[in-house]
Amino acid sequence: MRTPASASATVRVPGTTANLGPGFDTLGIALRLYNRVRVEAVPGTAIRIDSPIADDARDGATAMLAEASEAFFKRAKKRRHGFHIRLEGDVPIARGLGSSVTARLGCVAALNVLAGIPLDRQGLFELVSTLEGHPDNAAPAVFGGFTASTMVEGVARAIRFPLPAQARFVTLIPSFEVSTPAARKLVPQQFSKADTVHCLTRVALITAAFAVGNLEALRGCFDDRIHQPYREALIPQLSSVIRAGERAGAVGGWLSGSGSTIICLTLDHADAVARAMARALPGSRLEVLRADASGVQVTR
Repeated sequence: MRTPASASATVRVPGTTANLGPGFDTLGIALRLYNRVRVEAVPGTAIRIDSPIADDARDGATAMLAEASEAFFKRAKKRRHGFHIRLEGDVPIARGLGSSVTARLGCVAALNVLAGIPLDRQGLFELVSTLEGHPDNAAPAVFGGFTASTMVEGVARAIRFPLPAQARFVTLIPSFEVSTPAARKLVPQQFSKADTVHCLTRVALITAAFAVGNLEALRGCFDDRIHQPYREALIPQLSSVIRAGERAGAVGGWLSGSGSTIICLTLDHADAVARAMARALPGSRLEVLRADASGVQVTR
């Protein structure tokens, strides 16, 4: 069979932070921490992966990307073809920064370019949300900024807001990984009315504060009772790191995704916040990041 007219495409996908405390499986932010995905069409139907950031034996990268590509060809109504894919960048694996989204979205977005862009951003978002099982990481990775998202009657829906320029995300990345399936098993299936109302009210305030750009209104709003107290068994330093960041001036902090990364939002004194967080969990990698406003981008 013939390969597509555009033989290769490269896209850049931002890492993400999801949940933001009580916003379990719904709130997310795109960060200026990126992975790059290059896809080259080849004859046949085989997939070959070249990646310094993915261990196929551990992460099942081939199966994940095969599933993503099959889903793309089906949704775009395009004939399947083989491809070589290279994944590289700075988003660490199994740290709660959306590494699986960067791979899935990068794959389908690059294939989309090769196919002549049959899917718009909403189409990519819906596809990747289905592959991920929930849209909280897919939404900011596709659209950039702060997003509130969910599935409505089986279709992924998101609303995006830009973030004020002064927002800084002090990102502490521990040396240890956390398995998302293991972290999800710790979350109870039912919650008390009090805990549910506690989180609902704070999610409403968080969303409203980001929508109007009043980040000072976020102080005290990231306290969660749905997942963080249970996942702290995997990250025992979680509360102490957040408290240290807040004492140093951060607006608030949260467990990023299912962990192990911990993030504090600050409007100033980012260096002091970073030092305080590092003292609470020594040996971690620290990044002071801004929000990404663009989402996935074709770079060539």
